[in-house]
Amino acid sequence: MDKTLFLVGLNHRTAGVDVREKFALTNLVDFEAGLLSTCHLREVMALSTCNRVEILAIADKATARDVDMPEAIRRYWAERCEGPVDVLRLHTYAHQSLDAVSHLFCVAASLDSMIMGEPQILGQLKGSYRKAVEAGCARVIVNRLLHKAFSVAKRVRTETAIASSAVSISYAAVELAKKIFGDLSGKTALLVGAGEMAELAATHLLTSGIEKLYIANRTYGRAQELAKTMHGEAIFFEDMVERLRDVDIVISSTGSPTAIIRAKDIREVLKKRRNRAMFFIDIAVPRDIDPDVNGLDNVYLYDIDDLKEVVEENMAHRRDEAVKARAIVDLETQAFSTWLNSLALQPTITDLLGRAETVGERELAKTLKRLGNVDDETRAALEVLVASVSHKLLHEPITFLKRRTREEGSSERFIDITRRIFNLDGDPVNEEAHLDRKAGEPLPNENDCTEQDYSK
Repeated sequence: MDKTLFLVGLNHRTAGVDVREKFALTNLVDFEAGLLSTCHLREVMALSTCNRVEILAIADKATARDVDMPEAIRRYWAERCEGPVDVLRLHTYAHQSLDAVSHLFCVAASLDSMIMGEPQILGQLKGSYRKAVEAGCARVIVNRLLHKAFSVAKRVRTETAIASSAVSISYAAVELAKKIFGDLSGKTALLVGAGEMAELAATHLLTSGIEKLYIANRTYGRAQELAKTMHGEAIFFEDMVERLRDVDIVISSTGSPTAIIRAKDIREVLKKRRNRAMFFIDIAVPRDIDPDVNGLDNVYLYDIDDLKEVVEENMAHRRDEAVKARAIVDLETQAFSTWLNSLALQPTITDLLGRAETVGERELAKTLKRLGNVDDETRAALEVLVASVSHKLLHEPITFLKRRTREEGSSERFIDITRRIFNLDGDPVNEEAHLDRKAGEPLPNENDCTEQDYSK
């Protein structure tokens, strides 16, 4: 293939948040268009999220030989972000060819994410790709590469359990609720506190089909804001205990220095609920819920330490599944390599078929001239015959080229031999090349050969 792939980037492992903020890209389309022309690239696609910025570039091999492409990309990137290139150089990584392909597949499959297996990166990647396509910066290779990346991500999620277990505290809390109640549809939940963890927990609860969501917070206005966002109902903090009689799941995450839900309160609540099960999740430090609550019948209480154990176990499970996922990435990378090599084959295959078609048309014209008047049906039959013979004769050489490319991972040697054998480049041929070395006579020329000549 006469093109080279490059990927230059930084992420949460190589750069702190200050560096990631400094070199984040706000206008991807403008950045891509500028980089395309400045570095004489064929294709470009950029991805910028809170945890990573990556630039995928396709260059002609001749350009890649003359220019340190990763460094050229860094310099343009630093200039656009008005930051020092030496800082960018210190915190970036660069991949080339199949290493770039493999890295992109890992990113799409969330094997390189801060929380491995989380799906957000795939949506972000699709959004960046769509912008590059609309801007005309993504063409044949980027198109194929990104669509393959999307299918790799789907295959990883389908064939492994890398995303099946909870690895965030809020998500783990909701997953535990599912184990207690099974289906959460028809259940009612109360969030005590309106911080980030409460908001994440609310999102997971709603996704799981919770029927009713109450939100209590010491600042009632904040409870109202979150309730509006989550389609829930804000309640006054002072009314919280009274509302517990209607609640199945309680997730508490306030900054209170002392417990705000006491065991004696829950005893009274259980009587009003006729001892229907209640599930408490205390993700506050210090704890919001009196530990004695766990000693009551039909009450299940988990604190943040319990949840951390669940998360750690699940993270270990995801790491095991990542081994299977990386095997899928390796297989798909090799498959993409085969496709890349086939791009180099295509012009030669086209030239072969074109050469056969030209020779066939020329010889058919000679034959028709000798035959004289020929009806349209006979002419059409002869045209089909000539085309069929040409394609059948070339079927084996073309199949050979494709097979050896797959087996050896490179097609350059076989392409060179094929083009020389069929003289597809129209190189001038020395007159002595047509001499019979034994007899000293010229070999027959294709333009004046007859069946008799070949039979000698």
